[in-house]
Amino acid sequence: MKQLIQAVKGTRDFYPEDMAFRNWLYGKIKKVSEKFGYQEFDGPYIEYLDLYKDKTSEEILKDQAFSLKDRDGRDILLRPEITPTFARMVAQRSQQLPSIIRWFSFGRAYRYEQPQKGRSREFFQWEINILGPESPEADAEIIAIAVEYFKELGITSDEVVIYINDRSYFEQILEKNGIDKKYTLQIIQTLDQYLKLSREAFEGKLNFLNPTQLEALKQYITSKGDFKNSEWLTRLFSALGNYDGVLDYVEYSPLVMRGFNYYTRTVFEAWDKKWNDGGLRRSLFGGGRFDNLTEALGGERVPGVGMAPGDVPIQVFLESLNKMPEVKAVVAKVLVTKFNEELSAKSLEICSKLRSSNISCEVWIDSTSKLDKQLKYADQKGIPYVAIIGPDEEEKKQITLKNLDNKTQESLTLDEAISKLRLSE
Repeated sequence: MKQLIQAVKGTRDFYPEDMAFRNWLYGKIKKVSEKFGYQEFDGPYIEYLDLYKDKTSEEILKDQAFSLKDRDGRDILLRPEITPTFARMVAQRSQQLPSIIRWFSFGRAYRYEQPQKGRSREFFQWEINILGPESPEADAEIIAIAVEYFKELGITSDEVVIYINDRSYFEQILEKNGIDKKYTLQIIQTLDQYLKLSREAFEGKLNFLNPTQLEALKQYITSKGDFKNSEWLTRLFSALGNYDGVLDYVEYSPLVMRGFNYYTRTVFEAWDKKWNDGGLRRSLFGGGRFDNLTEALGGERVPGVGMAPGDVPIQVFLESLNKMPEVKAVVAKVLVTKFNEELSAKSLEICSKLRSSNISCEVWIDSTSKLDKQLKYADQKGIPYVAIIGPDEEEKKQITLKNLDNKTQESLTLDEAISKLRLSE
């Protein structure tokens, strides 16, 4: 017996019922994005490696990137995220675009991670960014969109929290304590792993700090809620207060750093509130401010802020909350049966007229199949109505319209059947 070739590890097959959830999630994303005035964009799945060098996290480039070479020997990546693509597109047309750019996308991305609960190697990601304003009020808008997304999914502030920090504020603390700037990124990346490390391992990664500096860093870590010396964070939380119910979902956290090289100020992550008590022990998604990315790609400096929620963690989270939507794959409204070969043309004619009336329908293909088999097929697939055209119906210029949900049927003209089907929508 031949062995079936399996899907590539870490990828997913989307059967119609899986597509139903994906389309439902995309519908929510599109609704929320457009409610705030954002336009949809997309870019290629492959990009030159140069686009990501020094602009994304080293972990992604070294350990998680799907890389290949083109026929000219240039290094190419399957996109691990779309933010650099977005910035490249803006940099290419910065002179022609509006002064404020509000764009979003929902597309595939790839990372060579170990597949596990909440992680896969191929995933869909919602990217939403605002470029132009260099102000905490723009950051507040993106965070407010994140909260609106949770509300749209039925996720409450008792179930999720968005932790917020300011990397620039943190860098000021490092400078105040005499820590060399060359260690900034290394410290940020270590803090990003703080919850995953033992205290010994954490301090071991920071062995270049003297005892006084290490103690200052520890005090910063425990300074939960204390950001009064950050004017940026003060303005940000003040702006968030202007959105209905948003402050219920947010909290300052000195530990949120985000390991991406391009973040400049605000960074934030959404977490299961029960992450330390049996919940999902990883961020649901994150985002932040990237003021220099377009300039780093050779364009004009266009400051921006955004976020990128993936589809896999949010699905796992919804499942853990028993809040998965009851969605079904789309099916035709009517199955038009075939009584025999002689009436085959009539069945096709009926189906064509239904479609012309914007009523979706399938027509049975095999003229030799018994009616019971056709009815069983419609019931199995979830098609609610069956149109039967036999010799009696043909003689009376009618069809028998059978409702499989309530097990009733009636003889109707085609026009009467169309009217009834429209009323049932």
